[in-house]
Amino acid sequence: MRGAMIRQTWIKICGITRSSDAMAAARSGADAVGFLFAESPRRVKPEVVRTIVQDLPPHLLRFGVFVDANPAEIARVVSVAEIDRIQLHGFEEPMVRELVGTRVVKAFRARDELVLQEIQEWNVDTFLLDAWSPEAAGGTGRPFDRDLGRRAAKLGRMILAGGLTPENVGKAIREIRPFGVDVSSGVEESPGIKDMAKIQAFIDAVRAADGELARSSTPA
Repeated sequence: MRGAMIRQTWIKICGITRSSDAMAAARSGADAVGFLFAESPRRVKPEVVRTIVQDLPPHLLRFGVFVDANPAEIARVVSVAEIDRIQLHGFEEPMVRELVGTRVVKAFRARDELVLQEIQEWNVDTFLLDAWSPEAAGGTGRPFDRDLGRRAAKLGRMILAGGLTPENVGKAIREIRPFGVDVSSGVEESPGIKDMAKIQAFIDAVRAADGELARSSTPA
């Protein structure tokens, strides 16, 4: 008798600034890439993103990451950069989702258990849980709170971010069982410059964890 099939963990490589890095993510098996349009060493112009995405395979989702941007600016960037999804990392109100369309993934920062209430108030099917930092809205490489991660994963399709690396992502998947994982600094040579070997190692570690979960769910 065959056990229940374990779905593969969804993978996003964020903070892309170069075409070569985006292509490396695609070749390695990522499901999505992310581009930052907010203040960050990884910030990239919409016109540059447009040239990068032209050569990407159609199945690879393209995220634009915004922090406290107004809906008009978001709409302009989406049009110029030709991205598929909007990721909000600031203190936007839930109504922003209606103003910019339905292709929104809201990011929440896991400072304490109040984040669980925020997630429920937004009432979204898919969301991102990032580590909290007083310095920045994301991309800090800080580790996440595993207990909050486990509790948040029960509220919807959760994408886990914050301090993930090829060395620790497998354990995070086994412990928390997120819908997906999001990595930026954990696969970089320097801010905005990805390390292709680290990208491959990260994705290999995710798939190895998926395999372990699948084997553990199969009856002897």
